[in-house]
Amino acid sequence: MKKFILFLVLAFACITVKAQSGYNYYEWGWGGGIGYGRAYADTKRQDYHPIFNLNIAYNYNPFLPIALELQFGTLSGGGRTRDKDASGRIYKNAYKALILHADQQMGDLIDYSDNGFLNVIKNFYIGTGIGAVSNNIKDIQRTNLYSENDVIGSPEGFQGKDKSINFLIPLRVGYEFKIYDNYDQVGYTITIGYEHNYTFSEGLDGYNDNPAKYKNNAPDQYAHFTLGFRYNFGNTVSYNKLVRNFRF
Repeated sequence: MKKFILFLVLAFACITVKAQSGYNYYEWGWGGGIGYGRAYADTKRQDYHPIFNLNIAYNYNPFLPIALELQFGTLSGGGRTRDKDASGRIYKNAYKALILHADQQMGDLIDYSDNGFLNVIKNFYIGTGIGAVSNNIKDIQRTNLYSENDVIGSPEGFQGKDKSINFLIPLRVGYEFKIYDNYDQVGYTITIGYEHNYTFSEGLDGYNDNPAKYKNNAPDQYAHFTLGFRYNFGNTVSYNKLVRNFRF
């Protein structure tokens, strides 16, 4: 009987410790990702390209990472034939961007305890931030290949810069899959998301022409779908809710 009681006490203690450990999380994380997207710029045609990123994150809590991200890739569009652009405009931008963003997950806002559905949707997030993009135009057509009377090589030129820096605001949505380690803390995360970046200028495609003559409804933008991975590390911090629900 004494052995049975001792067994129950030890079992209860183990369960209590395991449950309490589910409140903890790591303070830092670092990782990277790959995306696939395109620009929304002034030329009629836009190309899709891979986009890459490296990031380091401060986990304000398990559901609110604040990340500094280095992003790089290629944006291109247009073409030197009329079916791709009426004026023969073309561009290729090997860009780099530095973005500070925070992703607010639903788990920080809802009570998901003992609810299977809420435990699933708690990892959905929306996010935003601020950043800057460095544009490096590698290929561009500055001369109008097709003038109004179809004369190739018209002296009319296109305005813009081959190198520029523009501020941007990202809008982000997605879902984070949490992978727990032996301490029942989030050791790794995999994210699937979509990001749309609004810039405050006309640098992505290198063209900044008169909008009265060349259609230009909005400043340049670019967007991409992303797949990311992050490894969490550093100090162990306690959260006010059970991060991992052991019943689901």
